[in-house]
Parts: sequence; structure tokens; C-alpha cells
Amino acid sequence: MKKILVFALLATFLACDDGDLQIETLDFDSASIEVCDNNPIEANSTNVLFKLNDTEALILELPADAILNEVSEAEIEKSVSASGSTKITYRTFSDNVSKNYFCSEIPLTEPTVVEEIIAEGGSVFINTVISTDSTNYEHTITLSGISLVTSDNSRITDLSINNFGTVTTAVPTEEGQ
Repeated sequence: MKKILVFALLATFLACDDGDLQIETLDFDSASIEVCDNNPIEANSTNVLFKLNDTEALILELPADAILNEVSEAEIEKSVSASGSTKITYRTFSDNVSKNYFCSEIPLTEPTVVEEIIAEGGSVFINTVISTDSTNYEHTITLSGISLVTSDNSRITDLSINNFGTVTTAVPTEEGQ
């Protein structure tokens, strides 16, 4: 009888359903950083960068002191929060999304946003070097510990967007040259 009871308990534990637990990963590795032509990357300015992947978008908002026209002595770290000046937003859409969705003067009505998740924590690191021809600053952006929590408290674990990418700003030229 004890053997049957132990077997029944073992079978019960092994057969337990973990509910609707889903671990999603975001894959933006092959997507390039995009910006709007009417709002290019500028040093000492608030910047909005985004990556598109079919029906998904990853949007990074950086404050004015994140991208500077100077070589970094150390990485600049910005803390991500839903209410701060450094934000990461993940959106899914009803159909494929393009750069025009974000850059149109008159907001587009299609595709529609299916879900929007604002990161609750993490860090953005920016390392700036000067290009080999000394005409541009290259700002390499990496993400760390990004915490995206959906409206039903599901956590999205993301290991694919640590290297967000590199953007450039022009080295200012002296007037008269």
C-alpha cells in the first residue's frame, strides 16, 4: 500500500501543470538601429532610437546627457525605468511595422499596437570613440538587466538585445575650415 501511495504522489508531482508560464525572448539581432530623418541623432540632445522586426519594435529613449560628442573615459551608464528619462519600450503590432509608423508627421492608424510593455529596470551603457578617419564619434550602446513585465505579470527574459548597436554623430568642424 505504501508503494502505491508513493507512486501516486510521485505521479501527481510529475504531472503538475505549470500553468501558462511562457518565457519569451526578444530577437532584434538582425535589426539595425533606426532614427527618423527629421530627428537625427544629435549629441547633447534627447534621442529616440528604434529597432524593427516584422510586427515588433524595440524603442530606446535617451536623455540629452547620454550621447555626447566626446570620447568616453568610461562607459556612460543610464538607469532604465518606466518613469525616468531613459526608457525602453517593446511593442507588438497587428501587422508589419515600418519606419514610417514612427516618423510620419501625421500619426498612422495602421498597424495598431497590440501590446506595449515599458521596461521597469535595467541599464543602458554608452561607450564613445572617435572613428579612424576622425570625422565621426561612434557611440556603442549596450543593454544590461532589462526587465520587461507584461500586464499579467509575466516576465520577458531577454538575452538577444544586449548589443543594441552603434550610432554616429559628426565631429564638429571649426568655422573657417
